[in-house]
Amino acid sequence: MKTPDSRFYCPLISVGTIILDENESSHAVRVCRAANGDILQLCDGLGHYADATITKADAKACEVRVDTVEDAPLKRPRLNLGIACLKDDALEEVVFHAAQTETDSIIFLRTDYSQEPKNSDLKKTVRRAELKSLVSLKQSKKPWMTRIEGPIEFDKWLKDYQGDLILCDIDGERKLDLGECNANGTPAKPITLLVGPEGGFSPREIEAIKTFKNGKVHLLNLGNTRLRARTAAIIALGKVL
Repeated sequence: MKTPDSRFYCPLISVGTIILDENESSHAVRVCRAANGDILQLCDGLGHYADATITKADAKACEVRVDTVEDAPLKRPRLNLGIACLKDDALEEVVFHAAQTETDSIIFLRTDYSQEPKNSDLKKTVRRAELKSLVSLKQSKKPWMTRIEGPIEFDKWLKDYQGDLILCDIDGERKLDLGECNANGTPAKPITLLVGPEGGFSPREIEAIKTFKNGKVHLLNLGNTRLRARTAAIIALGKVL
């Protein structure tokens, strides 16, 4: 028996017989050339794993048997990324990279300087971002899939949010002390890293962030050069993680 060096997504992992969807079945049988008796590593993105033995290697409906379901040893991370809506495929690029890290959710924020059409619901962008997050879940072999949320108006999101904030700011600290952290190094309480659009948040929004009352506000310096928004998001995550 062999085990393909890949994880396979199964949203409902349970003991017994499971039939994988067509995408995962095709990847296992056609791409990885898995056969009857081979073992697949399943994950659900919700902190559960299972080794599954193939009982029917069908490229459209691969049938597997699960004997035991395991829980991830690490708690769900509390770090989120709130990023302003960007144009082109920039949001998808950010998601592809950020979702490989221990990031709980990525929130698309409509800010004063957001660059997407104001009458767009971004449904296609959100759906593609969700697929990017799924690919990143399997590639990174982490237990928790990064959720995609929004788009939502920045003012509404900030009003309802409870937790700490990190704002990228030239006057901020090069290294932050976020206090108590989980075993995987992420904050023990909810914290959201905020990245504005090209040109940054508006003065009004910056003032609202800096005077936020429902948690602590940290200012993070990303260096002496001006960064594109998509670059800033990844650099900032790297500094926090």
